[in-house]
Amino acid sequence: MSYRTADYKAFEVAVADHVAEVTLVGPGRGNAMGPDFWAELVPIFAGIDADPEVRAVVLTGSGNHFSYGLDLPAMAGDFGAVLADNAKAKVRTDFHDLIKRMQSGINAVADCRKPVIAAVAGWCIGGGVDLITAADIRLASADAKFSVREVRVAIVADMGSLARLPLIVGDGHARELALTGKDIDAARAEKIGLVSDVYDDREALLTAARSQAAEIAALPPLVVQGTKTVLDQARAARVDESLRYVAAWNAAFLPSNDLTEAITAVFEKREPQFKGE
Repeated sequence: MSYRTADYKAFEVAVADHVAEVTLVGPGRGNAMGPDFWAELVPIFAGIDADPEVRAVVLTGSGNHFSYGLDLPAMAGDFGAVLADNAKAKVRTDFHDLIKRMQSGINAVADCRKPVIAAVAGWCIGGGVDLITAADIRLASADAKFSVREVRVAIVADMGSLARLPLIVGDGHARELALTGKDIDAARAEKIGLVSDVYDDREALLTAARSQAAEIAALPPLVVQGTKTVLDQARAARVDESLRYVAAWNAAFLPSNDLTEAITAVFEKREPQFKGE
């Protein structure tokens, strides 16, 4: 089955005039990233990469938001075994494999030879930032807000933000965002270089993203792909090393009482109380 006609649960995919438009659609609230998202991301972008008719990609979210990030309730089952007090090597190895599989989804976006333009409206949280840092160009609407939120839910970000964000905004800004988990608005995101331009609303944003994709699609496709490949070469080893390190680190150290507390607080709709345990 073609990636264009597959029955996706977390995405909508459309191709026209050499441009693929990939839209996050949930099914979690705020296009949160649950099991369907992680299962479908690789085949979609592998298909786009292999499709000679596609020369550029627009990546956006449906509704009012780009993505609320990792769907903790939907993914809680995947964390359950490793959070047990007696989690041994097999459980931690399986968890390490899960992290690597999830990383492969974001990597599929980064490794796609067709340039990817992320169009962000509303909230872009946690995994959403991982996703847009894998894009080549990032645009935002004036209501966009960004947060490397993982530290606030007792998780070391392991899907790529810690590897790619410093290469986009610089080490200082990346550390501020990752260590505080603070929210920033579109104006601040543009100021630090996280996004290239800010537009009045979602409609204007999508018009601009589609126009830029069309501009790229009109250029010699093999030269565009070669340019992206050369640009990626300088950072590829650094990103790969960081992803491997954080996957091993989280398999060893991520399980904690604080993470259990964060997940419990989500289900109970309250603020977590962290104790460093």
